[in-house]
Amino acid sequence: MGSLFRSEEMTLCQLFLQSEAAYACVSELGELGLVQFRDLNPDVNAFQRKFVNEVRRCDEMERKLRYLEKEIRKDGIPMLEIPGECPEAPQPREMIDLEATFEKLENELREVNQNAEALKRNYLELTELKHILRKTQVFFDEMADPSREEEQVTLLGEEGLMAGGQALKLGFVAGVILRERIPAFERMLWRACRGNVFLRQAEIDTPLEDPSSSDQVYKSVFIIFFQGDQLKTRVKKICEGFRATLYPCPEAPADRREMAMGVMTRIEDLNTVLGQTQDHRHRVLVAAAKNIRNWFVKVRKIKAIYHTLNLFNLDVTQKCLIAECWVPALDMETIQLALRRGTERSGSSVPPILNRMETLEDPPTYNRNNKFTIAFQNLIYAYGVATYREVNPAPYTIITFPFLFAVMFGDLGHGALMAIFGFWMCYKEKPLQAKKIDSEIWNIFFGGRYIILLMGLFSMYTGLIYNDIFSKSLNIFGSSWRNNYNISTLETNKLLQLNPDSWDYLQAPYPFGIDPVWQLAEANKIIFMNAYKMKISIIIGVFHMLFGVCMSLWNHLYFKRRISIYVEFIPQIIFLTVLFFYMVLLMFMKWTFYGATIDHFGSQEPDIVKSSGFCAPSILITFINMMLFKTDENPRTQCDPTMYPGQIGLQKFFVLVALVCVPVMLFGKPYFIMQERKKRALQGLQPLAENAENGTAGGAPVPTSHHQDEEISEVFIHQAIHTIEYVLGSISHTASYLRLWALSLAHAQLAEVAWNMLLRKGLKSAGYEGGVFLYVVFAGWAAISVSILVLMEGLSAFLHTLRLHWVEFQSKFYAGEGYLFQPFSFEVILDSAGQAEE
Repeated sequence: MGSLFRSEEMTLCQLFLQSEAAYACVSELGELGLVQFRDLNPDVNAFQRKFVNEVRRCDEMERKLRYLEKEIRKDGIPMLEIPGECPEAPQPREMIDLEATFEKLENELREVNQNAEALKRNYLELTELKHILRKTQVFFDEMADPSREEEQVTLLGEEGLMAGGQALKLGFVAGVILRERIPAFERMLWRACRGNVFLRQAEIDTPLEDPSSSDQVYKSVFIIFFQGDQLKTRVKKICEGFRATLYPCPEAPADRREMAMGVMTRIEDLNTVLGQTQDHRHRVLVAAAKNIRNWFVKVRKIKAIYHTLNLFNLDVTQKCLIAECWVPALDMETIQLALRRGTERSGSSVPPILNRMETLEDPPTYNRNNKFTIAFQNLIYAYGVATYREVNPAPYTIITFPFLFAVMFGDLGHGALMAIFGFWMCYKEKPLQAKKIDSEIWNIFFGGRYIILLMGLFSMYTGLIYNDIFSKSLNIFGSSWRNNYNISTLETNKLLQLNPDSWDYLQAPYPFGIDPVWQLAEANKIIFMNAYKMKISIIIGVFHMLFGVCMSLWNHLYFKRRISIYVEFIPQIIFLTVLFFYMVLLMFMKWTFYGATIDHFGSQEPDIVKSSGFCAPSILITFINMMLFKTDENPRTQCDPTMYPGQIGLQKFFVLVALVCVPVMLFGKPYFIMQERKKRALQGLQPLAENAENGTAGGAPVPTSHHQDEEISEVFIHQAIHTIEYVLGSISHTASYLRLWALSLAHAQLAEVAWNMLLRKGLKSAGYEGGVFLYVVFAGWAAISVSILVLMEGLSAFLHTLRLHWVEFQSKFYAGEGYLFQPFSFEVILDSAGQAEE
């Protein structure tokens, strides 16, 4: 895990592979996942590279597999997951067998689908004809009814029914049409035929399957009576326009019955053939479903290998492939062994050659991670990938991130809920991963399951420190206060307060955390908690920033930047220490020296006025006066405005030292660079200071400095920006840590409001109705606690913690100007392909 603290040392290598062994060697490297290849043909079109035909063949095989997968999913056939390890990449000669297998399956399946579609279409036509023969018999029976004669006269006119004293014989057409088109169909017939047609329609109760789309559609049977060939032509054109299907229907009842019997016989035969066709299709798909996952893996591995080979160069003899790649220096032997295995598999007699290359290019950043550390590393990468060999903040973030979150979210109950959720995701890790849930929000939660678990555990700890569980307190060790209120006082006063400057306090602090009696002091509880949490926030913030500045020293030492140590790190640490760390010391001195009955030199005399908490000086006012070189002009009577002898003089000295640090940070580095340039200009050598800035560490290349090619004026401007940012940022960043106090206060108050407005009223209700009311109120309180106090407040605290790490902490030492090491890895390629499918 050494690379967790600093990225792995990387080496640029040149790889020579014999053409026959290149495929097997790249396959072994893909299984290993430790080599990042560079494109040696950036100017060559993708369609003009050596292995473009093989890539196209892989694309075609993938297309056929996707077609098979779609048909398998359509039938609801389960596809077997790959048991154990993934299959290895097949040899190039196996591509022909795979292509033949896929071609055979696709052709067979397409032929079966075409036959099934033709049979379904025939079945649909026979089914529609069956319904037409049934429904038209009812229509004809109604037409023969004498009671319908008046309706027929109205529709066709008296002249249409009688000609020369005899009834005319009417023509008719019958068919089926989609049910939703019936109203428009009727209107068109009425308008086009001027009301000289007689239309009857009836709905088909059962839906019919569309053979093209396999959708269920609802249709209706219709029959249209008309007179004359002209109307017949017009009616058929209208039916064609509405995509109605017309079927022959005999006029004689006996012919219709005979046709219906023939239709039923043919339908039964078609059902038998369709069943056999579906069984054959199902058998083909079941056989394919057993291997389709393996086939996908094999094809994608082949495609990835040929894509990688397209990055290589051919030598002059066309017998050797040349590649350049970044590899971790510690894994050189492992890579050599993988290349040797690939050569043996291919049967080649020429061993591969892996040579180290010298380069001035910045290597990629590679940090080895496991399932626990990867989530914290991703938080760092979200800000920016570390510059090569730069200090990695991730291992420290594992502790500081959940702790700062817990300071804002401190509640034993809410922290327990979060910890239980995180523990459940960690405990059920493998089953949840196997489900491959396609929810983006879930994947975010599951990816940060260890962060959530730690945030919950740390929140439980700070909840114990705050003595806060769902806005209530735990009385574990007994209070350190006497009960100085009688029953009448408790019953008649809504607001109570605790006065530490009294003998009600036993002068023995609560053993762990906040005394539970403060929950009853509603009058001054918030004042006490605010004073405590504000100071704690500043203390944590100053130590966090000091640690960040110390991390910059580790960078300077590793990269041999001696000048930066003298003119950047030392002034920065002195500036932060003499001002803000001194303010933290004043807080501890105030807590130690001042109390209700103890003076600042340990006297137990309660009659000494200056020992009272009334005389404790304000830290904020003291710090402001220190910066302005002022003293308290109107001190309280008999109170000493200082905490120790010589405080005023020492504070003035600290401010002067801090002011001296500013020009050192501003002009120190540019001055040394300018002097070295002048000193070496006569000798024609590069400035030693720049050599120090651009030094090497452990024989590996390090990030180059930008000062080498800059004008000295640009160096001054660059340094001025950084100095102003650090000086002003020290003030603003220290104040920024007050968000720890603000969000902790907000969380505690929201929890108290939820308790007082909901659960407290439910607990106070009595009787049977009170039990029902408590049941309802508890459900509302639990919903608010989870949705608002855990989820929304948790998200808010998470984002604020993220900002404190990115801006206040990492800005002290982290440049984040690198780029990720992206090795050629089958595992990564298959995972990304699987996510794209989902």
